[in-house]
Amino acid sequence: MDRFGYMKVAGAIPSVRVADCRYNRERIEALVRRAADEGAELVVFPELSLTGYTCGDLFGQPLLLQAAEEALGELVAATADCPVAVVVGMPVASGPALYNCAVAFAEGEILAVVPKSHIPNYTEFYEARWFAPGADVRGNSLTLCGQEVPFGVDLMLKINGVECGIEICEDLWVPAAPSADLALAGAKLIVNLSASPEQVGKYDYLRMLVLQQSARLRAGYLYAGAGFGESSTDLVFAGNVLIADQGQPLAASERFSLEEQLLTAEIDIGQIDTERRRTTTFRPAAPTGEYTLCECEFAPKRCEPQRAADPTPFVPADPAVRDARCEEIFNIQSNGLAQRLRHTHSQRVVIGISGGLDSTLALLVVVRTFDRLGLDRRGIYGITMPGFGTTGRTYRNALELMRQLGITQLEIPISASVEQHFRDIGLPADDRSATYENGQARERTQILMDYANKVGGLVIGTGDLSELALGWATYNGDHMSMYGVNGSVPKTLVRHLVRWVADRETGPTRTTLLDVIDTPVSPELLPADEKGEIAQKTEDLVGPYELHDFFLYHFIRRGFAPDKLLMLALRAFGDRYPREVILKWMQTFFRRFFAQQFKRSALPDGPKVGSVSLSPRGDWRMPSDASAAVWLDAVEKLK
Repeated sequence: MDRFGYMKVAGAIPSVRVADCRYNRERIEALVRRAADEGAELVVFPELSLTGYTCGDLFGQPLLLQAAEEALGELVAATADCPVAVVVGMPVASGPALYNCAVAFAEGEILAVVPKSHIPNYTEFYEARWFAPGADVRGNSLTLCGQEVPFGVDLMLKINGVECGIEICEDLWVPAAPSADLALAGAKLIVNLSASPEQVGKYDYLRMLVLQQSARLRAGYLYAGAGFGESSTDLVFAGNVLIADQGQPLAASERFSLEEQLLTAEIDIGQIDTERRRTTTFRPAAPTGEYTLCECEFAPKRCEPQRAADPTPFVPADPAVRDARCEEIFNIQSNGLAQRLRHTHSQRVVIGISGGLDSTLALLVVVRTFDRLGLDRRGIYGITMPGFGTTGRTYRNALELMRQLGITQLEIPISASVEQHFRDIGLPADDRSATYENGQARERTQILMDYANKVGGLVIGTGDLSELALGWATYNGDHMSMYGVNGSVPKTLVRHLVRWVADRETGPTRTTLLDVIDTPVSPELLPADEKGEIAQKTEDLVGPYELHDFFLYHFIRRGFAPDKLLMLALRAFGDRYPREVILKWMQTFFRRFFAQQFKRSALPDGPKVGSVSLSPRGDWRMPSDASAAVWLDAVEKLK
């Protein structure tokens, strides 16, 4: 495991000749050396890879068993100089029984022999003809290649401090997989040596099993399946390697390849630890004492982390997945609002429309909710409140959108009332401080609240998750509402949600929505420039939202420290933002995130839509006076 908590692992598919142990040993050795050169700490081979899975009744021949043991001894000795742990499959005799086993070794020492727990004997499988089930083999040892070796299903590897559990093929497919007990006993990585033959549709089920098991166990999962070279008398083996980390696919082999393959991926062991601590229902059901740890320590070849870093963790890259996600979010938002409206017996809402992204998304959610409830859209009171910084572009878009959606449209300018307020409190006419800006935001909120009282409606909040993280909202101004539908939607996703709606519209409404998307994000609280354009651009002041959403996701959801955040951000954004720029905005993120908690502690209700939420009643509970010193010091050391 490296300093960022990653463990590099490899799944290998060697060329195989059935019953030719010497040839198989040579091919395995070559792939072990490749894995070590690529910096893997563990490499896993398919089930019965030293002999071939499809030997049939040859497994009953003592000469084959002897050849397999000799090949193992040669392999262990030949790879003693390779800084990598290896797990291969082979038949192993113990007493009167023969077992289908995984054999683990490193640096010339055999660490453990784990038998297959569940022996399939149905349809195309006849393993019970040759092998005994190993589910009850515990606390045993045997002599293999002249070494006294632990033998049983109660063994776990501990490779450079990382606990790894082993199961074999069918063990994954049964109702109670051994990997569940292994994970609860501390295994953070499960490896599966397999020889599952192909049939139509089976691969999709296998992939689902691997992803679900890794997600359920909060663990990494490495599956290595037999490939080309196994007998095709009745079956075909596609050579499936699948590597997953807590439900996320990391690597998959080329199926039906005629060539050897070696796939590597990095399992985030540090994040697995964090996630298990966070998930209070992940509690040991199998005492660690029921398992014996077979430990090895070595210094693997260290390479720079290569795990991909998604620059938009809140936004799926696949268009089909993104569309489905947008539909799901709209349903969550509108269902939450529908319940609030029914509970309060309200048929009217009041919402401020600025012509910007957030208020547009909130309005679209409200319209969808009214349509689903069968309510008249005229009960939606959209109020645009032009002020000192309102530009012609946003003003026109606000008016056009309200008209096109058929809601009740109002315009209440705030300049005169705000100027009177400034005179009342003695604010100089040329002052452009926070008082100047916040006074406008609070005036707008007062208008919305009072108008809601007038018509008997609810004020719908428009602020998004990214603004809440940075505290980019005026306390008791736009920070406040009666129900905030966007409160757990990050800014990078807001844009896609509005575009998703635009793609389903035609005519003027689509045109207006697309122009809203293209408008720079701004609170428009400072006067426009000499050309009448937006002068106050949010991302110029607090930094790019794509960076802040990246920091937010990995800080809250993954618990990553600044050094890991920087490493991932450079990988995700290195072609767009230099290191010093990333660190500048990371420092801004942590400074504002801690300083602005008091605003989040007083948030209105609103629906949670994703895995990251800052609601003080749900996902994020933090004292308003918590210190950011530890995080800011860590950022400073990276400069």
